[in-house]
Amino acid sequence: MVTTISEAFRQFGTNLEITTLQESTTSTRQQNVRDAVTEDFEILESFLTGSYRRNTMIAPLTTADIDIFIVLDPKYYADQNQHALLSSVMKTLRKRYPTTPKIKPDGQAVTITFTDFKVDVVPGFYRTGGGFLIPDANLKRWISTDPKKHVDLWSASNKAHNGSLVPLIKMLKCWNRAKGVCFRSFHLEVLVRHVLKDVTITDYPSGARWVFDKMRDKVWKKIADPAGYSDDVASHLAKSDADRMIAALDQAYRKALTAESHANHGYAKLAIDEWRSIFGDYFPAYG
Repeated sequence: MVTTISEAFRQFGTNLEITTLQESTTSTRQQNVRDAVTEDFEILESFLTGSYRRNTMIAPLTTADIDIFIVLDPKYYADQNQHALLSSVMKTLRKRYPTTPKIKPDGQAVTITFTDFKVDVVPGFYRTGGGFLIPDANLKRWISTDPKKHVDLWSASNKAHNGSLVPLIKMLKCWNRAKGVCFRSFHLEVLVRHVLKDVTITDYPSGARWVFDKMRDKVWKKIADPAGYSDDVASHLAKSDADRMIAALDQAYRKALTAESHANHGYAKLAIDEWRSIFGDYFPAYG
């Protein structure tokens, strides 16, 4: 039974946890995908990455994406072959998974939609000077990044916020999905981490309100990849999409102010109802 705001946010965080995904499951899936790609490519390394490794993946499992990074021999690299590389990886995967109906390139990866969860296969190369190069078929370029460094950076930031950053990121991801705002997962995570860089989360309601507020001015500005390679994690963004994101953030911020006002006046039910209107059904109802 939820009757206080703190209880509601605590339950909200629990509701977003994925408890059915075992390390053995993802490890087996990674190995099977690696084996499939090995049939046509020489692989130097493969590892799990993305929100799974940053611990920011949210329920339900059926909508989750597990990122598998495949480091290829440099002989497959060509300056303008981003789309061709993804298409080749897709064809290889289709040979291994002929009955899986949805295997398609998706910007920087090839997405396999299994019955339990999706897998994004990200082909890449070691980058001279450190990090990796991954294809961006939409913008026809190579992106410099380092997903291994992201894991360390997120872990350090979460520790600086006494373990509250990762749960708050998950809550913002839930809002993004519930409202159809369409921030890309990594872009959203970078923005949340960025606007909280010089403050410390004291509680989730004020943390959420702060993020909704401060992110409004950051959506359309260049934000560098925290790993130190790419100059803008939102270079894919169209102005119309950014305007829609800013409007959604503004609405959420105003609703958060209303929720905090209700809480300050002792109206717990009204506050919880308002937070639920922001975050959707994964946020518990009063009572």
